Amino acid sequence: MENSKLTNCKACGAQVAKTAKTCPHCGAKVKRGHPVLIGILAVIILFTVIGAVGGSNEPKKVETPEQSKSTNIISTKAPEQTTAKAPEQPIAKTPEQTIAPKKDEKTAFLVGETAELGDVQVTLKGVTESTGSAYNKPGDGNVFVLCEFDIANNSNGEIAVSSMMSFDAYCDDYACTFSLSALMEKGSKNQLDGTVAAGKKFSGVVGYEVPADWQELEINFTPDVWSGKNITFIATND
Repeated sequence: MENSKLTNCKACGAQVAKTAKTCPHCGAKVKRGHPVLIGILAVIILFTVIGAVGGSNEPKKVETPEQSKSTNIISTKAPEQTTAKAPEQPIAKTPEQTIAPKKDEKTAFLVGETAELGDVQVTLKGVTESTGSAYNKPGDGNVFVLCEFDIANNSNGEIAVSSMMSFDAYCDDYACTFSLSALMEKGSKNQLDGTVAAGKKFSGVVGYEVPADWQELEINFTPDVWSGKNITFIATND
């Protein structure tokens, strides 16, 4: 068994006593480890080994009961108030103003009234019903209506009048067409087809076939078919 009190000389390798300061064989100094340094080194090695065995390499948070309780406390801090943006007020549109007719301006004229448009004056003189004659009868439930007009041309030129082009009519809001059969019952009166010289007048009739129980007849006269302007007359079946 190797003697625990001996050590090997670092210079010549011969055994010398651990307490010897120099080797008796070669005279070299005997080096000994410092016991304090050896102890510190041993402690460092021990902690290194324990740390390696001790589990996870990443730290993690461990909540204590007090910390866990604090996380459930509702914050009493008032939320930041945001200033609500006022909605933009829509710009109100000014309603379009319509020009009301003057008090002395009429939009429709009755039997016996005279209307003027430009240099032309028109009068609806009368409305006559007819059941026809022996060989000229209206349809079942219908009657003939003859409308007599007086037209005065106060312009500097002649005007043309057509019973088909210058007139259109509505009976109780339903359109009714010019009727040749009705004109056959006009007797000696003129048919409103022809020209009127400047400063002259023209009188005649236009005819329609309407239901026997008609209530209102609207007749529109256009002195100038190119202008699009007309005069409206209303006749009622009283």
